[in-house]
Amino acid sequence: MTVPADRRAYGVVVLTMGKRPSELAAGLESLQAQQGVDLDIIVVGNGWQPKGLPNGVRALGLAENVGIPAGRNAGVPLVQGDLLFFLDDDASLPDPGFLLAIAERFEAHPRLGLVQPRVEDPTGAAAPGRWVPRLRVGDPAEPGPATSLWEGAVAMRRHVFDAVGGWPDPFFYAHEGIEVVWRTWDEGFVAWYAGDLSVNHPVIDPARHDVYYRLNARNRVWLARRNLPLVLEPIYVGSWIGLTLLRMHNRAALRSWFGGLWEGMTVNPGGRRPMRWRTVWAMTRAGRPPVI
Repeated sequence: MTVPADRRAYGVVVLTMGKRPSELAAGLESLQAQQGVDLDIIVVGNGWQPKGLPNGVRALGLAENVGIPAGRNAGVPLVQGDLLFFLDDDASLPDPGFLLAIAERFEAHPRLGLVQPRVEDPTGAAAPGRWVPRLRVGDPAEPGPATSLWEGAVAMRRHVFDAVGGWPDPFFYAHEGIEVVWRTWDEGFVAWYAGDLSVNHPVIDPARHDVYYRLNARNRVWLARRNLPLVLEPIYVGSWIGLTLLRMHNRAALRSWFGGLWEGMTVNPGGRRPMRWRTVWAMTRAGRPPVI
């Protein structure tokens, strides 16, 4: 793809299981309405073959559901652009200048590696605090360093994506964005929450998934095992055990959660890349040491 000098190029990966056709259509329409950028868009069908897509949008059908991280990763080699943008099939961009604004920020700040915007429910429902990727939520419209991640609409430099190893395939679902943020910081780049830019996404309870509690616990342990210095692993896992016991009172959910905890401890996720101590310090200065 040849891009004029005054335009910015994105490779865009939209992940879908094919269960939300109207939302997918709205998201693709909002992408094709973006101004001042060139987009190479692919729709990855996780366990199905997408059909009936708009002109200029390509499809990649995966024979089985490989999970969210692996599904996103599958689309990246097939799109061109120095910037990458990942969009879930139930998210959309209300501002046609959104991607241009993010591209300009990447150009203005060479150490900027990753950007997550503010997330708003289009019906006006109150956004949950977990959508703001920092320890103290504060004003959701206030920008600042990102120390976790809401993964539904994320922009990255391609070379940073490659350096961090992409999304962690073994996770399948839950917490894959935290690893990407941690590794972005560890590569010497800044992960940023652009609270002044917004995307639309409905408020959905993540616990609607049957495997939510198990994968939530397993992946917390895998986060530690893959990314933290050995001395910090038990501190991080222990803090989440304590928080879970304080917050969760459903016995069935707790059984599932502790099953995931055991799986995380006994199954080797591979891919260990312990972060540098300077990264621990950088994230601490950004507002959230990687033990909370």
